[in-house]
Amino acid sequence: MANIDIETIKKLKELSGVGLTDAKNALVEANGDFDKALEAMRKKGLTKAEKRGDRETREGLIDSYVHDGRIGAIIEVNCETSFVAKTDEFKDLAHKLAMQVASMAPLYVSEEDIPEEAKAAKMKELEENFKGPENMKEQILGGQIKKAFADKVLMNQPYILDDTKTVADFIKDNIAKTGENITVKQFKRIELGVTE
Repeated sequence: MANIDIETIKKLKELSGVGLTDAKNALVEANGDFDKALEAMRKKGLTKAEKRGDRETREGLIDSYVHDGRIGAIIEVNCETSFVAKTDEFKDLAHKLAMQVASMAPLYVSEEDIPEEAKAAKMKELEENFKGPENMKEQILGGQIKKAFADKVLMNQPYILDDTKTVADFIKDNIAKTGENITVKQFKRIELGVTE
């Protein structure tokens, strides 16, 4: 068995958001391979994060970001306890999400927030221009609708500071670290000279 020191265990705990015992066990299972243990712990942490997804979020904070005095965003990010809401990590998360809104101009938090009228109007437009095989029409149009709204839904957008993951993945990473469910309740984006 590889020699595993406490500093390595603490480092794994910090990066993965799991407890010390879980971190130590992961290093033992990975035979001291830190990267392998980290990957295993992230998967475990994300699995736990997904289970937390249905817990209520009544605490949190409102943060904002203004870019060059021309574009601004304000966002409400919620968590389960005021303790987590006051941590630097949570404040940083909220600020990065406000930057995302300012930069990428989403219209909706999640797919569920897209109004039925907007979906119906887009579907009508797509049906009028449809040229594919009739037996695949429903499947193709479903994919086209999803694609049409993809960049307008905050959770589906590529995360601006790491485009290998979506905003939803970035939030799940933070759920794994904090041990609490985290949700985005609402946001507003303002651009100088542009009105809705």
